[in-house]
Amino acid sequence: MSRRIVVVTAVHAPSAAFLPEAHASLCEQVLPAGWEWRWLIQEDGRGDAVRPHVPDDDRISFRQGRAGGPGVARTMALARAEGEYVKVLDADDRLTPGALARDLAALEADARLGWATSRALDLLPDGSTVGFPGDPAHGPVERGAVLDFWKANDFRAQVHPATLFVRHGLLSALGGWMALPASEDTGLLLALNAVSRGWFSAPVGLLYRKWAGQVTGQQAHVDTAERAARAAVVEARARALGALGWGFGLGEGA
Repeated sequence: MSRRIVVVTAVHAPSAAFLPEAHASLCEQVLPAGWEWRWLIQEDGRGDAVRPHVPDDDRISFRQGRAGGPGVARTMALARAEGEYVKVLDADDRLTPGALARDLAALEADARLGWATSRALDLLPDGSTVGFPGDPAHGPVERGAVLDFWKANDFRAQVHPATLFVRHGLLSALGGWMALPASEDTGLLLALNAVSRGWFSAPVGLLYRKWAGQVTGQQAHVDTAERAARAAVVEARARALGALGWGFGLGEGA
């Protein structure tokens, strides 16, 4: 029986048209013998606009639910997740060839690592890509390092939460994504980093689409008061977890 990576995608009507491109990037992934992926697409809401864009593939499971934002949709998708690892793929983004295999190799090689991320490039409307500075070195990311960087750099992490690959059990232990209107993925990333070491792959693993309809491009996302409140909750959770004295993968040599 094959071991499985579960790819989780939250989608709403404006981003649904990008699903075929995300699917094509998944189909390009080559995994080691004995491994397979399944794609869980969860609509953030109920309507008729998303389903026509869901590719016809037996490896895809599509569900709908009450609208609550992408974090709620992803967490609800975990109800049908059956696999050792969970990979995030936003509906409007694309994986690069080899991304899944690199994430998998990192965590399979070291049982003390809880999660992995990779370099991301912005994918602009004209098809060009743009990188940004601040990537860490290829290799392990120590506990607390993401929080420290995020705090010192205007609440911007040096690893992209949209590239997250995580052990299913650890994700469940932390309750999935945060109950926030935005930054729910950053909140999860900082919580993971508070309790476990991670991994950063220097090769580009994700093309992060920039377009007018994306949620992070809306004015509400950068509202000063809300952004400060989100950051306060994210930081408080990460620091509380770090203060518990518990950690994933702790033991001899950790």
